[in-house]
Amino acid sequence: MSVATSTEHGAEAPESMAEQAYRLLRDRLTVLEIRPGAMIQDAHLATEMGIGRTPLREALKRLETDHLVVSYPRRGTFATQVDITALSDVSELRRNLEPLAARKAALAASPHARQQMQDLARALGDLGGGAPTNQDFMRSDLRVHRLIYRATGNAHLEETLVRLDNLATRIWCLVLDRVPTVGGHVHEHVDLLEAIAAGRAEEAAELALAHVSSFERTMRGIL
Repeated sequence: MSVATSTEHGAEAPESMAEQAYRLLRDRLTVLEIRPGAMIQDAHLATEMGIGRTPLREALKRLETDHLVVSYPRRGTFATQVDITALSDVSELRRNLEPLAARKAALAASPHARQQMQDLARALGDLGGGAPTNQDFMRSDLRVHRLIYRATGNAHLEETLVRLDNLATRIWCLVLDRVPTVGGHVHEHVDLLEAIAAGRAEEAAELALAHVSSFERTMRGIL
C-alpha cells in the first residue's frame, strides 16, 4: 500500500509504506497522542495502519534517530520521555535557524508553495470559528513550520528544523493545559506566512525570530 504526497511543485509522488508509517507515528509521538514512556506495540500498530511489520520497523528506526522512540534489548520500543531540560539547547538552535528558513523560503519558494502558504494563512484565520481543540492548533502549528521548511529548498535545513520543532512541540504539548494562549501563538503564523508568500524576506525572518522567542518565554514562564 502506498499513498500519494504533494511535492513542492504540486506533483504527486508515491509514498512508501515505511514512509507513511514514519510520518503517522512521528506526528502522534510529537503531539503526545502516544504518551511519553508508552510501549510501542508493533503488532497492534501494524494492524491499525494496515501495513507489514517490516516497514513499521523501518519507521521505528528512523524515529529512534529523531529521539522520539528508544529501543531496549529484550524489552521493546518505547516513546521517549519529554526532555524539558533540552528547551535551552533547542531554543538556541531555533533562534538562529528559524529566521534563516523564513528568509530562504521567502526568496526561494515556488509559486505552488506560496499559494499553499496563502491558503494556510486564510485557514488559520478561520480556525477560531469552529471551536478548535488545542490538538487542532498544535497540528496546524506543525503544518505551518513544515511547509516553511520545505519551501527553503534546502533538505538539510528542513530535516534539522523538523527534528527541532518536533522536540519543541512535545514540550509544548506536555504543558498544554497550562498555556492560556495557544490559539494566539498559532495565529502569529498568519503574518509570517503572508510575508513569506509575498517574498518579504527580512520581515519574514524578524517574524520567525519573534515567534520562537515568544514560545521560549511562554515555556519558561510555565516551567
